[in-house]
Amino acid sequence: MDIYFYNTLTRKKDKFEPLDPKEIRIYSCGPTVYKDATIGNMRTNIFQDVLRRTLRYNGYKIKHAMNITDVGHLVSDGDEGEDKMLKSAREEHKTPLQIAEHYTKLFFDDLKSLNIETPEIVCKATDHIKEMLEYVEKLMENGYAYETSTAIYFDISKLDKYPILSNLDIENQKAGARVEVDPEKRNPHDFALWIKAPENHLMKWNSPWGPSYPGWHIECSAMGRKYLGEQFDIHTGGIDLIPTHHENEIAQSKGRCGKIPAKYWLHGEYLLINGGKMSKSLGNVYLVKDIKEKGYDPIVYKLFSYSCHYRNKLNFTWEGIDSASKSLERLRNSYQLNLNGTDELTVEDKEKLAQIEEKFHKAINDDLNMPLAMSFVWETARFEKKNPEVARLLAKFDTVLGIKIDKANTEKKEIPQDILDLVEQRKIARENKDWAKSDELRDLINQKGYLVKDTKNGVEINKITKYPEIWLLIKIKNKKENNLFKTN
Repeated sequence: MDIYFYNTLTRKKDKFEPLDPKEIRIYSCGPTVYKDATIGNMRTNIFQDVLRRTLRYNGYKIKHAMNITDVGHLVSDGDEGEDKMLKSAREEHKTPLQIAEHYTKLFFDDLKSLNIETPEIVCKATDHIKEMLEYVEKLMENGYAYETSTAIYFDISKLDKYPILSNLDIENQKAGARVEVDPEKRNPHDFALWIKAPENHLMKWNSPWGPSYPGWHIECSAMGRKYLGEQFDIHTGGIDLIPTHHENEIAQSKGRCGKIPAKYWLHGEYLLINGGKMSKSLGNVYLVKDIKEKGYDPIVYKLFSYSCHYRNKLNFTWEGIDSASKSLERLRNSYQLNLNGTDELTVEDKEKLAQIEEKFHKAINDDLNMPLAMSFVWETARFEKKNPEVARLLAKFDTVLGIKIDKANTEKKEIPQDILDLVEQRKIARENKDWAKSDELRDLINQKGYLVKDTKNGVEINKITKYPEIWLLIKIKNKKENNLFKTN
């Protein structure tokens, strides 16, 4: 089955045609490990995880590299300001190495919490100084770079076109719109490849240009080339990287070997918080640990992310997280019920499940359309017959979802005795076919914060722990679909 990705390079959906069908090579821009990764950062990692899982679902072997930036990322895209690592080290009274080790560990802890697969190759910038220096020297040799008293700059005038990804009209930008710190720069948009270090600079290495350190963009070019070659299949990152980092990666690659490094460029959109921007000043910067501290399984955030296409802005709310938590519980419950189910599947049932599977496959292959894919997951979870074959299909879907659908809901649920008494009274009323009394007791149980559901295996009792009014309203609105309030 064909796969299509929206390619930022061509600005359209392109059919995926790998350079080498035996192995798909992917490069992802990883974190600058100077502070905690936010849930906005994690949204990008979630979409990259779905990409990996979708390719593997289609039978491909993957070679995926991701960098860890622990030097060279300045606080400004205009090549001015302090290195983010040094700034964080000064503020926290630690060494840059301590900062890097601390936040790198937290980053991978978050990936594990979200069940995001670790790429096959994880490469630190500071471990690849040799490769970066060699790359810069080659650009100098090819005539694409020049030296000033402060840095080695890439000369964008040598390119046939710049920019390529963002399509910005830099020629007509107002003078001074981009701060030009170095008056020796030939063009305000020339960017630093290598930066000469002040005497008191903590992170510097010997180079042909004296003690110095790498620019941010050269890191990914050098490491991508080392592990994936001059040209690979897919490059991913957040949408914010398009006009700067990724644009300059392309420039560097063209200057060195005349090639655009990746055939397909995929970018994830921003995460909004209650409809606005995530900002420290607004006090709405959330981390994965914040989700944990509110009592949620972090994977709930992963499931929540699937409610929106990765190329669209996603609005984060705690109400949305609570809804996703309930959804995760229902999916896991459905898996367990089907695993132990004894209903016989007819030929027609099996054909219907096969059709659902095909629709799911088409959805993920259509530029990772997870909202559509989830509709088929839910169609499977709500399948009328309970049978291990249904559970196996849900498990197969989970190879893409990565939500640990086979994890049993082991949370201990203490049901108060008065609720149990009401449930028992309702049971007697139903046995006596007193449907009015049964409905009255059901509503009373709801008012006390619990839901009852009649199943073939008995009565399920679920506590409504957060936002009960909102949750009940949703349930009531969708009662025909969910069949939670059905009476005979």
